[in-house]
Amino acid sequence: MSVEVKKAAPKKPAPHPNTWVFHDGEFGRYHDVKLGLMTHALHYGTGVFEGIRAYWNAKQEQLFLLEPALHYERMRRSANVMRMTLPYSTEELVNFTLDVLRRNQFKSDVYVRPLLYTSSEEIGVRLHNLEHSFFIYAIPFGNYVEVESGIRCMVSTWRRVPDQSLPARAKITGSYAQSALAKSEAVESGFDEAIVLTVDGHVSEGSAENLFMFKDGTFVTPPVTDDILEGVTRTLIMNLIKDELGMPVVERSIDRTELYTCEELLLCGTGAQVAPVVEVDRRSVGNGKVGEFTQELQNIYFGAVRGESKKYKDWTIPVY
Repeated sequence: MSVEVKKAAPKKPAPHPNTWVFHDGEFGRYHDVKLGLMTHALHYGTGVFEGIRAYWNAKQEQLFLLEPALHYERMRRSANVMRMTLPYSTEELVNFTLDVLRRNQFKSDVYVRPLLYTSSEEIGVRLHNLEHSFFIYAIPFGNYVEVESGIRCMVSTWRRVPDQSLPARAKITGSYAQSALAKSEAVESGFDEAIVLTVDGHVSEGSAENLFMFKDGTFVTPPVTDDILEGVTRTLIMNLIKDELGMPVVERSIDRTELYTCEELLLCGTGAQVAPVVEVDRRSVGNGKVGEFTQELQNIYFGAVRGESKKYKDWTIPVY
């Protein structure tokens, strides 16, 4: 009788207790920040957040922070949806982030997490007449999904929450419960990632990534009206496709079966970066390997974020 041996789950990065963080206007250590058990955001998902990457370039001995201002501007819009206000200017937020990175002296790729959350300790579902707190922490962070050989995706049975119910264009903590449902369904079914449809059956995005497909000489991506996050990386990739590949990008609704017949497919986001999709629902995408144009986009993107491209030096800020 054969016995199935399960592989141990890879250890996820976590902040060291002495990691420097920024919390409510002060710098301190991770272990010194305390949240009460009745914190409103913990119970009701009333928070907004961002994910920002910084990339270590060993040759230059430099850490490059990627597009922090764009992330904080989006966070400000997310906060407005949730009747919150970021307590600092974008310039101040970028400087706080740089300070957190410098204090921790990171010499590896890093993920930065700012979060604005409802800190009132009371029971009651609402958005008004509540107090808010803000923090920034950072941890060493590698690949969120496989970016070299490509990933296998399934179309999730869970549908994307529509804008009329919970706006996808805002990065609201509570809305990511739907992403978690889709992600676990995919991984536990033997896939790497989920692709989620809108309630009317059009392709929306991955569990936490935007989507591009290449078909008949054109890159196609779902429009913002198909309940997607208005991704920072999505915008960067759209510009690379136009400027570097010289190809058009069309924003239109995508049918599920188009995922089975397109020539190339990729997911992108701050966490996922540029992730080629080589299979959807056990159907090969193209020849089942990383596509030519996706590979080219990857090469340009990773060169830019690591400070190796003079053309795109305005994407990043040197930390040290």
